[in-house]
Amino acid sequence: MLLREFYNNLEESQVWARSGKKVVRKYRCTGGSRRGRVVSKMSQCFAAPDIKKRAQLKKTKARLGKRMARKAKRTKRINPASRRIAALNKRKR
Repeated sequence: MLLREFYNNLEESQVWARSGKKVVRKYRCTGGSRRGRVVSKMSQCFAAPDIKKRAQLKKTKARLGKRMARKAKRTKRINPASRRIAALNKRKR
């Protein structure tokens, strides 16, 4: 029996996302520790966190956070795949 079977109201919704330069289908978690995050497999929503990766990202964000944010903002504005994704996901709302 899966953990998600205990929670009837938890339905992961499919969304469009970017994987490199390609547009692919992914899932938005509606429960678990990754609530609201887009993941490639539904099982990741309830997976245990990797503490080492979490600590490493925290250090990286402290060092390069502003630069990462600027780069992500530019990508979302300029990359054709990102623009296509924004349009596809907007239709769903």
